Amino acid sequence: MQKSLSIAIVGSGLVGSLLAVYLRKAGHSVHIYDRSPDIRKIQFSGRSINLAMSDRGWKALDAVNVGDSVREIAIAMDKRAIHVNNELKFQPYGFNGESIYSISRGTLNRKMIDLAEEAGAEFFFEKKIWDVNLAEATLQIGETERGEWEAVKYDMVFGSDGAFSRVRHRMQRQSMFDYSQEFLPTGYKELHIPANPDGTHRLDKNSFHIWPKGDYMLIALPNLDGSFTCTLFMPFEGENSFASLTNRKQVEDFFEKNLPDTVDVIPNLAEDFFKNPTSTLVTMKCFPWTFENKVALIGDACHAIVPFYGQGMNAGFEDITVLHEFMEEFGDDWEKIFKAYEKSRKPDADAIAELSYRNFMEMSSKTADESFLLRKKIEKRFSEKYPDKWLPLYSRVTFSHRPYSEALAIGDHQKAIMDQVMLLPQIEKKWDSEEVEEKILGLLRF
Repeated sequence: MQKSLSIAIVGSGLVGSLLAVYLRKAGHSVHIYDRSPDIRKIQFSGRSINLAMSDRGWKALDAVNVGDSVREIAIAMDKRAIHVNNELKFQPYGFNGESIYSISRGTLNRKMIDLAEEAGAEFFFEKKIWDVNLAEATLQIGETERGEWEAVKYDMVFGSDGAFSRVRHRMQRQSMFDYSQEFLPTGYKELHIPANPDGTHRLDKNSFHIWPKGDYMLIALPNLDGSFTCTLFMPFEGENSFASLTNRKQVEDFFEKNLPDTVDVIPNLAEDFFKNPTSTLVTMKCFPWTFENKVALIGDACHAIVPFYGQGMNAGFEDITVLHEFMEEFGDDWEKIFKAYEKSRKPDADAIAELSYRNFMEMSSKTADESFLLRKKIEKRFSEKYPDKWLPLYSRVTFSHRPYSEALAIGDHQKAIMDQVMLLPQIEKKWDSEEVEEKILGLLRF
């Protein structure tokens, strides 16, 4: 237990709600503000990419004994199901049945708010934060940006209000604050595969489904009610783009030609396509993440990433794990806690941003490539035989707690080795031979 402080969290999303549980267990008074209505009382917006919980996220949840409650709303996915030319190929994620877990974003957000309330946090919805006095940890709250504001003072403020954080916006006005954002020319749109009439799933429910098409792709993740949340990732402009699909016939013809095995399972294709918004994908980086011992950023507010490694939520939850470790180490010295937290997490946040960007190419193009699939088979075989010498990059990111920065560096080294292995004559015939094994071992020695 620390000395009790009055702490405000701006943002009632996944990271903000879990942070509230941790802070309450440490003995603090916690108020959470959000400009939106209570998600438990409204329908979700149609902008969701289902979440993929992996080991880093479970670690943060289990540490405060809420993991089992979340597992009740999760579905294990132990493999990719790759749809290519109306054929289905499966690619296991791990070596011993490891799985990532599909969870509806809205369902999890509702659950996390409930858990934070049970821990004693108090929520204030439809409260707009327009400014923050950083030195005094005071929120300026009002109906409009130009109207009257109410000043509410706290001992500390956490900005957990997403990629376009209002708290970070205030911090950006300080000198020596670095900030960058980069939008992908690719956006996304949510689609929906309903359950069968008997409530069962129309596709394999324990798979992460991918239709890789190069410059665009479709993914589908299972929900508890038998449905799938689908996400179409596509360029905004160009031949195969959102701009090229402007009416019902164009959408239906496009799917019939390019994604024919989805037509029967997405019965409301055109309705969903035009009803749901087209959303953007952004990578945001900044530093520092803290101001003295008064204000700190966490989650997407300080390191928003594109969703192609399924690590956005997991990275945000790991922020909390690391912050809590320093809270235990430094007690009530929040200046040391904050400095250690941002110094520790910044390199890993940058690394997972890079890995997530790269994984878009793997998911959209390489998963349909025979050479890529062979490369993965070779890695899997070698890793099973020499687990102390080789852990594939995906497993290192998803099924371990080692730093993302370490995963990026080792992954680059492994890629260089595999690039040479794939140049061996007739590799497709002797991929499981001792010659290939010795080649990898030899390259690992250098």
